[in-house]
Amino acid sequence: MSVDASTVRRIARLARIAVAEDEVDHLRGELNAILAFVEQLGEVNVEGVEPMTSVTPMAMKTRKDVVTDGGDPEAVMANAPKSEDDFYLVPKVIE
Repeated sequence: MSVDASTVRRIARLARIAVAEDEVDHLRGELNAILAFVEQLGEVNVEGVEPMTSVTPMAMKTRKDVVTDGGDPEAVMANAPKSEDDFYLVPKVIE
């Protein structure tokens, strides 16, 4: 895949980036180099490689899922500036 000057201008417009006309050719080359690198990554054999979240082995930290404040609605509702029938009242933001 190759990027032309009109595609660079379109990407810049979509990204809301001001690009001077004399920068278009330079950016075209940069984007084409990035796309070539991504194409190279597609050729890498990843058969049998497990997905990972980090390069160092680690386990996700977990905690027990227990209710802490749910059994005392009066204490929870004491934090609300306005409430009605054990519900928080919030200002209307959508008409």
